[in-house]
Amino acid sequence: MTQSINPRWWDEHKTSGWERVKEALRRDWEQTKADFTNNKGQELNQDVDDTVKQALGKQPIPPRYVPNSDWDDVEPGLRYGWGAASQYTEHRDWDDRVESKLREEWNDLKSGRTWDEAKSAVRRGWDSARRKAS
Repeated sequence: MTQSINPRWWDEHKTSGWERVKEALRRDWEQTKADFTNNKGQELNQDVDDTVKQALGKQPIPPRYVPNSDWDDVEPGLRYGWGAASQYTEHRDWDDRVESKLREEWNDLKSGRTWDEAKSAVRRGWDSARRKAS
């Protein structure tokens, strides 16, 4: 289990929201690996509609039968991006200004992962939160 490092603005509301969507995103991650690689991931018959419904609590999340060790690598970035999207509401879309701000803040967190290692997961978390808000 990875320890979460939180920015100053992270609060209990963001923690509870993140916990609600985490398993849906984990399943989406597993399905994406299955869709794009021959030797990783698990076919879960998971599509974006399932992920969104699960994240919103409108569809139950099935049990996870096979652990995904790679999830622990991407979860901190997904979590951070998801929370940042609701924190920085003045930025609707991901752009150079958003990325620069998030990169600086990420590096200040000293999470043990570089921005380059985390960026795609942060972006995916951001995009996921923005889809929810639409």
